[in-house]
Amino acid sequence: MEINMNKILRNKVSTPLHLGRGRGVGLLLLCLILSSCGVYNKYERPDVETAGLIRDAVSDVDTLAVQDTASFGNLPWRAVFTDPQLQTLIEQGLQKNANLLNAALTVEMYETMLKAAKLAFLPAITLGSQQSMGNIQTIYSDPSVTTKSYAIPLTASWTLDLFGNILSQKRSTQMKLLGYKDYQMAVRAQVVSGIANCYYTLLMLDEQLRIVTEMSEMAKETWDMMKLQYQLGRMRSTSVQSAEASYLSILTQANDMRRQIRSTENALSLLIGQAGQQIPRSTLAQQSLPSEFATGCGVALLKNRPDVHNAEMKLAACFHDVQTARAQFYPTITIGATGAFTNGSGAFNPGKWMTNLFASLTQPIFARGALTANLKVSKLQYEQAFNSWQNTIYSAGNEVSNALVNYNMYDANSKLEAQRVEVLTKNVEDTRALYQSKGSSYLEVLTAQTQLLSSQINKVTDDFQKMQAVVSLYTALGGGGK
Repeated sequence: MEINMNKILRNKVSTPLHLGRGRGVGLLLLCLILSSCGVYNKYERPDVETAGLIRDAVSDVDTLAVQDTASFGNLPWRAVFTDPQLQTLIEQGLQKNANLLNAALTVEMYETMLKAAKLAFLPAITLGSQQSMGNIQTIYSDPSVTTKSYAIPLTASWTLDLFGNILSQKRSTQMKLLGYKDYQMAVRAQVVSGIANCYYTLLMLDEQLRIVTEMSEMAKETWDMMKLQYQLGRMRSTSVQSAEASYLSILTQANDMRRQIRSTENALSLLIGQAGQQIPRSTLAQQSLPSEFATGCGVALLKNRPDVHNAEMKLAACFHDVQTARAQFYPTITIGATGAFTNGSGAFNPGKWMTNLFASLTQPIFARGALTANLKVSKLQYEQAFNSWQNTIYSAGNEVSNALVNYNMYDANSKLEAQRVEVLTKNVEDTRALYQSKGSSYLEVLTAQTQLLSSQINKVTDDFQKMQAVVSLYTALGGGGK
């Protein structure tokens, strides 16, 4: 309901509103009491389980005993990915990646919404105009004369946020903005790790193609040697056919690797915001990645991981939504004033001001259960957000644990494969020598070559998987910083 607090002043500019000393003091005390009731609460991080978050990479039962020191995830990406050509690609991706550009635009949209939410604390002011025409019937007027009446009204109203309704809505928008900034950082980390993984994949495929090409030359020599033996009548045609089939199989592998290289180059080009083209790169042997990792403690994950922080910001936004839903039970108080300059009765009355001061108090009494249901739903959504936050923390710990295990296991496998390559290289040399001296069969030669090729490919794959584990660990610890 609207309460007129002063009569319309018809002849002069309006005077200030006087409520009286007793009413003014009473209203002031009421505002102070209501503002100190604790209706609006600030968000505080609830307790969350982080103990034993990261498993030890070696032990099957123990959790990782780590110190809260400088984390590997805190390193800038340039300190982790030191290849100059890879750094150039990452810089281009950070400038042109479409997903990252869209994430930045989303943040900008929510920044605009936050500015609008802050303006809700200011009064609303409207300006309009009114004009009418008609005949004034008096004993002194001519009924045929048309008079004009006009008014230019100006209205200002201000909602008193005594119960935190507007404030909670603003802070909910703030939390959502922080959440989208976290999303932007998560996309940024994905772009960095995606470019690095594609780049290392290209280096792996280049190295495997080099190995397969060398092996194809060796297989071609074996095939030629067997054809010569067949022409001399020392070998059956089936042996020559097996050697030829082995050679053709290796050529097929080489073609498949060229296909994978082209596909990976196209994928990397898309990540850095350009049409598919050849990617300049170094070699797998030239790479140097960190081998010692300080992972930090579980609490550090709350700070570094964008997705974990984003989940908490969603929790905070739900908290403020609960405050908003609770504030709906309290009255809404609006104060304002209207003023209009008008010519009153037309030509017979000079222009003058008409003013009106008003206040309104709206108290919900019965809303058919909508307010109660809204509050209950808001509380349930808060519980859902907490569960999602806790689960995101557990997921982050698993990703760190998996990356550490992968690095250690692939590093061990790479060392074993290196020894196996050394043994099989000697085995191929000895088998070929024995074959030429008729001390070995053609089948032993082909088997030795096939085993060597497989071991060399596995060695390169293990090295790549180890590098990929470094990228995964860096991302899992919240990397992707400047």
